[in-house]
Amino acid sequence: MDFMKKTIQRAKADKKTIVLPEGTDRRVVTAAAEAMERGIADIILLGNEKEVKAAADGLDISKAKIVDPANTPLHDDYAKTFYELRKAKGITPEKADETMRDQTYFGVMMVKKGAADGMVSGACHSTANTLRPALQIVRTAPDSKLVSGFFLISVPNCEYGENGTFIFADSGLNINPNAEDLSEIAIASAKSFKSIVDAEPKVAMLSYSSYGSGKGELVDKVAEATKLAKQKAPDLLLDGELQGDAALVPSVGASKAPGSKVAGHANVLVFPDLNAGNICYKLVERLAKASAYGPILQGIAKPVNDLSRGCKAEDIVGVIAITAVQAQQH
Repeated sequence: MDFMKKTIQRAKADKKTIVLPEGTDRRVVTAAAEAMERGIADIILLGNEKEVKAAADGLDISKAKIVDPANTPLHDDYAKTFYELRKAKGITPEKADETMRDQTYFGVMMVKKGAADGMVSGACHSTANTLRPALQIVRTAPDSKLVSGFFLISVPNCEYGENGTFIFADSGLNINPNAEDLSEIAIASAKSFKSIVDAEPKVAMLSYSSYGSGKGELVDKVAEATKLAKQKAPDLLLDGELQGDAALVPSVGASKAPGSKVAGHANVLVFPDLNAGNICYKLVERLAKASAYGPILQGIAKPVNDLSRGCKAEDIVGVIAITAVQAQQH
């Protein structure tokens, strides 16, 4: 069974409520209709009711709850809560009231208050527009030192990874992580792979060098990150620095990194910076006809996930299912 079919089965087994702030985007309402029809999640759509229904013309969203942040009994309570959370940062009651008319902020507050179990946004907003409210309202998880973003990549008919399933990290958030940050991203991504894919993570710290074959500051950073990650999580299957082919292909891994338990078998790929991670996920998505879900955010106290603005409705359905599975574990 492929990764997404399994994820949808898990989501349906303990249905959660997911809020979608971009309720007037046709892709979002299409995904909402499908998610409800398939029993993946209960859905809350945010926006003016007439505009949401117009965007959903021809779709069945009768089971969705439509909430207009500017015209709901919840608004005053949410504005008061936001003021209490942010008054030390200079937020006034008037500014809090205005902020809670923003659909993304309102959606995150629904997650904070327990009115929704998770949120998916970003079809027509930047990652910063999703991340900022999440950090201000639900904040980071108690055991997290860093918030990072990854894509779940599912490549059809692929012999590598976990039956073609991978995590690519960080592919959406941290621009140029240092060695300490990379080690945290690697450990968090391994935990995410285990919880979402339900398989053993095998983490490759990627570079243009394998085991010292290349030299330079960029290689040194990845080598140091590998060392730190192994010290922090000694039981984790993690190795580096490894080139992409050494990480994925058993024969190449055996040649370039003899004795490695990860080389040739990696399913979690940790990139040295956002340039590499973001470029690679987009190339794999287009050239290998892979499904790319995310960026999924890790390190936040409750499930709040992002979308690529180039996403399709089917991608959104996938992220809804992933968010629901995350919510089950919260």
